[in-house]
Amino acid sequence: MPTSPATGRPGSSPAAPPSPNGVAEQILLELVDEDGVTIGTAEKVSAHLAPGRLHRAFSVFLFDEAGRLLLQRRALGKYHSPGVWSNTCCGHPYPGEQPFVAAARRTAEELGAAPALMREAGTVRYNHPDPASGLVEQEFNHLFVGVVRGPLHPDPEEIGETAFVTAAELAAMREQGPFSAWFQTVLDAVLPAVREVTGGAGGW
Repeated sequence: MPTSPATGRPGSSPAAPPSPNGVAEQILLELVDEDGVTIGTAEKVSAHLAPGRLHRAFSVFLFDEAGRLLLQRRALGKYHSPGVWSNTCCGHPYPGEQPFVAAARRTAEELGAAPALMREAGTVRYNHPDPASGLVEQEFNHLFVGVVRGPLHPDPEEIGETAFVTAAELAAMREQGPFSAWFQTVLDAVLPAVREVTGGAGGW
């Protein structure tokens, strides 16, 4: 189970579009109803304040050729769930941005790698409070599964460490330290697609 610290990379993309005066603009999320239909927008942090507002999100699960899942440990500077392990990449589309496009964009921004053969794997809706921060994940989450090839160049402002793990190695890691509040929910939802992509490799 090799792990790699994030060491930075040139040319990383900003977390939000820059405004004309060079200051990052307020990040807005798409608010949705229970069917995933857009009903408005909200500022990112405010949407996560208890009790939370249902918004669109995405989660990416990428695997290497041996069927090992790429995990990331969230950077300690993250406002939400810092320092915990989670799936390959997760985030929120900008208003009007297609979830698939957002997932590919954010994977490149955070990991410096382009996902290959990435495909949609359904959606899952959940409500997960995070005891450590007091924030709440009320999300309508679009799931994606794919393959990652070539070297990674994680952005250290987003990712503290990466690891490729089999199902057995993941189980051992989960006994040793915390994972994101949403991890098990999205993993359970995406497993049928994972088994199709990996073909049984990695023990999934």
